[in-house]
Amino acid sequence: MSDRKCPETEITNMVMVENKETGEVLVQKRCLYWKGIAFPGGHIEQNESFVDSAVREVKEETGLDIFDLELCGVIHWSKVENGERYLVFAYRTSKFSGTLLDETEEGKVFWVKKEKLADMELSGNFKSYLPLFFGNGKSEAFGLWSDSDDGRIEYK
Repeated sequence: MSDRKCPETEITNMVMVENKETGEVLVQKRCLYWKGIAFPGGHIEQNESFVDSAVREVKEETGLDIFDLELCGVIHWSKVENGERYLVFAYRTSKFSGTLLDETEEGKVFWVKKEKLADMELSGNFKSYLPLFFGNGKSEAFGLWSDSDDGRIEYK
């Protein structure tokens, strides 16, 4: 058995909710942990499945109940200095019900046309994640980050 300690891993999710009738996706103008526009999502809690956590996070942040989630990829980052990991399970769905909230403590939520999304004030590396959600045939995005930079992402 190895004495090597596993680095810390933070596990999260992000969900693209699409309204196929209008060609819009649901976004959130985030104001807490990171700033800018992104899809709703958050952390997986202890003893919670990945899908259950995504459903819960979308409900908390938007007021909507989502169904039939499709895993569209995994985004993960590794910190150069210590191997710490940040892992995001990326989901999409077009099945939802409920009443959309205007805003939560995480930020405002609203619908936007898919083709306008890339031109908006997006959060951090969110623009580089869009190919996974929109189905470019890739299923993994991996990046290295350092205390000295924001890192770059590579698709697999």
